[in-house]
Amino acid sequence: MEPISWHRERWVLAGTAMLITLLSGFIMPAWASAMRPSPLPEVHALLPLAVPEITPRIAAPEQDNWQSVRVQPGQTLSDIFADRGLGMSDLQTVMDAAGGASSALHSIRPGQEFDFLQNNDGSLDGFRFEKDAASRATIRLDGVQPTLAIQKRDMDVREQIAHGVISSSLYASAGQAGMDAAMVGKLADLFKYDIDFVQDLRAGDRFTVIYDDVYRDGQRYGHGDIIAAEFVNQGKRYTAYRFKKANGEFGWFSEDGRPIEKSFLRIPVDFTRISSKFTTARMHPVLGRMRAHKGVDYAAPSGTPIHAAGDGVIKYHGWERGYGNFVVVQHSKTISTAYGHMSRFVKGQHVGEHVRQGEVIGYVGMTGLATGPHLHYEFRVNGVQRNPQTVTLPQPQPLPAAQLAKFKAQVVKPQLARLEALDSRMRLARSDKPTRNSDS
Repeated sequence: MEPISWHRERWVLAGTAMLITLLSGFIMPAWASAMRPSPLPEVHALLPLAVPEITPRIAAPEQDNWQSVRVQPGQTLSDIFADRGLGMSDLQTVMDAAGGASSALHSIRPGQEFDFLQNNDGSLDGFRFEKDAASRATIRLDGVQPTLAIQKRDMDVREQIAHGVISSSLYASAGQAGMDAAMVGKLADLFKYDIDFVQDLRAGDRFTVIYDDVYRDGQRYGHGDIIAAEFVNQGKRYTAYRFKKANGEFGWFSEDGRPIEKSFLRIPVDFTRISSKFTTARMHPVLGRMRAHKGVDYAAPSGTPIHAAGDGVIKYHGWERGYGNFVVVQHSKTISTAYGHMSRFVKGQHVGEHVRQGEVIGYVGMTGLATGPHLHYEFRVNGVQRNPQTVTLPQPQPLPAAQLAKFKAQVVKPQLARLEALDSRMRLARSDKPTRNSDS
């Protein structure tokens, strides 16, 4: 019996121990929680932060779609408007809105540009044009009333220097030196009183030119004026300097202060060749017999303008036997010039009318006794024909003494030094070039 009793006792002890363990599991956590200190309340601090400003996104304005139109030869402004689908009422609106600037629209030239701003339906919203070289006019028609704005352009003059040696032609050599055709024409105009650029040029002739180029808004706009120039033709040296005269006008003068512009043009027409020279005996191409030819024939295409050789009064204007359409200009008591074989005269000119040097008095033709289009030109002294190519032309008077001193000190001295220095450097550069070895 004893073993069983012991066994029961052990079970009682084990149950008691298990009961204590279970009670401890519930009592201890509760006691631990009761003994834990109360938590402190959380403290939140607000710190100021610099927030960058947010710029609202603004949509970029739409760019105006201007369309440029370049004037073609023979076009009028009304033609250009019609080509854009616009009528005369649109053109009149533009002219009215342009006000004083409209004078720039009265005479347009080939190559000139106009800008049009048109709506989707083709209606005109804006028109732009050059008021003058230094300003642009913009007319807006998309508001309640037309508006006109004048914008000044940034004009800049830049000095250029060119030096060349004639090898084939003036235009070819000047082009190689960086001069454009317009500036070459100005150079030829300066010296045309002394040099025949068709007959007189020789290989080795040389020139040096100081001139201005005009820039607008940073882009080359065109040519300016020649400031100083030197031309050596067949060993003879000619010079031209730009100088402001006492009356405020600019002119070109040689080193001795005489105007480059002589009293007479040596040749009054742009010609291709001399078809007949001044001579006391020539076989006449029409009459077939020997006859004096007391003038110079300059062959040129029909319609080429003929210019008055100097200031004067028209003494004869009409048909003359042998000469065809014929004009005589009296320049002084002793000197006159005659022009024959014209195809037609200038409308409105008549006997007794004053003409200026270079003014057009007729056009090349072959009226009268002529076998081809040319100008027959005579230079007469006291009614006697003289050879226009060799006759001594009257020298113009030099500048007055006070202006002459100023001209030589302020213009000739500094510019001449520049011309001579450049010419010397160019000749030295040419002499330093290595010669080509014929054996190589």
